[in-house]
Amino acid sequence: MELPECELVIEIQRDEQFITGPSFSGGHTRKLDGSCVVGKMNSSVANPYDPDPAAVFACAHSLWEACRKEVTQNGTVDLSADYNGWDQLMREVMRIGTLFETWSCENIDFDNLDEVWPYHLGDNFGDACLSVVFVSHLARFDRLDCLRVALRLKLPLLVRIGLPVPVDLKAKNPTGGSVFAGFRIQTVRSLLDGSGVVPFTIADEPFDEEFGPPYFGFYGVDEDGLVEHITDRNTIEDAVRLAKNLVPGIDFPDLPSV
Repeated sequence: MELPECELVIEIQRDEQFITGPSFSGGHTRKLDGSCVVGKMNSSVANPYDPDPAAVFACAHSLWEACRKEVTQNGTVDLSADYNGWDQLMREVMRIGTLFETWSCENIDFDNLDEVWPYHLGDNFGDACLSVVFVSHLARFDRLDCLRVALRLKLPLLVRIGLPVPVDLKAKNPTGGSVFAGFRIQTVRSLLDGSGVVPFTIADEPFDEEFGPPYFGFYGVDEDGLVEHITDRNTIEDAVRLAKNLVPGIDFPDLPSV
């Protein structure tokens, strides 16, 4: 059964003269009430940005169109039956759009986003979402899935406690006469069966039950590129602080994003 076309129409205003506050990446306005502290990489601060209604719509419309495409390509899918009517599916795509935009305002590094946010979501969100959750199971989409979608979209993420993100920072050693030509901080995870430690990369499932919580390994790198483990830290903030204490002048960012 073919999904009915969505008749909603919206024109996203590009003209910056209509923006009333400091704005980033096509529509986000940073809050000016002092209710949050921006720049603490491991804090559970309040939302530094107000959600952009254009981004919510872009997510919902992109997901709606992806559902339409799935119905066309897969003749066995009956979304009207799965959702007890098209109106419930509409509510789900709007819920997901609102949830993802709210989550993004907490966790996306918009200052390092090169795309115009609503247009990027409109072009890519739906397919990324359906790569995470099957089209008939959208009611299951939650905040954990927001991270999965963000990783598939390769969005710049803030590194915070409780958000498993794959960090891989590299910097040259500014100090001469050392056995290490550079240093590296990388997100790693331990296998729960005790068989080893492996890097956590952007291609990995962030909530894989075979692994413990992610932490951050600090490594020295010699001239041949060989890596030697030095120590571990539970937070990226502690790992960066340690690196700067041990190697004064090393070029690791205070607020890394991925």
